[in-house]
Amino acid sequence: MKKRLVAAMLVFGLAAGAASADILTFKMGYFAPRLTGDFWDIEFENMTYKKSSFQDASIGIHYELFLSRTFSLTIGADIFRKNKAALYQDVVGYSLADGDYAFPADEFRGQFELKHSITLASAPIQLSFKWVPLGRRGNLIPYLGGGVHAMIWNIRMQGDMVDFGDEYIYEDPWGTVFVYPIYSVYAEESEGLGRVSFGWQAFGGLMIPFGTRMTADVGVKYLSCPVEFANAFQGFEAGDAGGLIVFAGINYWF
Repeated sequence: MKKRLVAAMLVFGLAAGAASADILTFKMGYFAPRLTGDFWDIEFENMTYKKSSFQDASIGIHYELFLSRTFSLTIGADIFRKNKAALYQDVVGYSLADGDYAFPADEFRGQFELKHSITLASAPIQLSFKWVPLGRRGNLIPYLGGGVHAMIWNIRMQGDMVDFGDEYIYEDPWGTVFVYPIYSVYAEESEGLGRVSFGWQAFGGLMIPFGTRMTADVGVKYLSCPVEFANAFQGFEAGDAGGLIVFAGINYWF
């Protein structure tokens, strides 16, 4: 049902835009996802990447329909995808007779490094109102806006997984150490297009004319989108698929 609603929103918006669009905008942005919740807390505690490791470029396309001299309706989408691999910080791997185990890195050199990658993808389909307080004529055109969106999102993990909840005692000539089993993991929250969650966004920016039908567009947008894990990552607490986008783009005025 949610995916049908998203598809209907997109088809309706694009059809309306194709018929009467007043502005078509192409944007390049830099997206900084929030990454809240215990899943991300565990990752950042044990792996060598940081929250900033998942920041990267996004692309967007938007239609803007004039409703009055100062108000308009916009519909569009911003697409983001980031894949990042990292090492476990404090353990190294050994292959023993009964399987692979993680040993403390401060005492052992290891036979191999332990790592996995995470792919994070999101595409918020947005419906917003935009306010241009000074009108659309002038050398500088500031604006504010906000609205709602349907966020299509997905998370995938692939590589080594250390089970720190399953502790074993390993005896060696120099003493006793605690070790942990290593498993190969391929986990994806959704096998299809992605999960769908709903949220809101707020934005502001500045348009700068440079021709009869073109303006440069720079600004910032914040998206809030609470999400719950229901499939491969079920059991982790709810998080947020939103974040902050700083963008620059080109507007074509019809």
